[in-house]
Amino acid sequence: QVQLAESGGGLVQPGGSLRLSCAATGSLFRISPMAWYRQAPGKQRELVAVISSSGTTNYADSVKGRFTISRDNAKNTMYLQMNSLKPEDTAVYSCNMNTVSRVYWGQGTQVTVSS
Repeated sequence: QVQLAESGGGLVQPGGSLRLSCAATGSLFRISPMAWYRQAPGKQRELVAVISSSGTTNYADSVKGRFTISRDNAKNTMYLQMNSLKPEDTAVYSCNMNTVSRVYWGQGTQVTVSS
């Protein structure tokens, strides 16, 4: 059974950095594409970044050059390094595992960018 748990969110000033982690249980992590999504208040959930099982990455235009997605298959963990944060990055960030049979979600972690 797969469980995803995000951590690393918090309050940061504009221009600051945060590193989010997504720890997965089970044996599917290393063969599954993973992704980070975010949802701001009153807005639809949006895809932030994806990473394939082999490490190929893709980013939303709004975060390119500022965010970096990575994964450590030995630790069953995915990361999102967020630099040069802006107030518009404020949202609940959730990780996602896309397996053959279903999609799994974590509970989310709040990121607030404010002075």
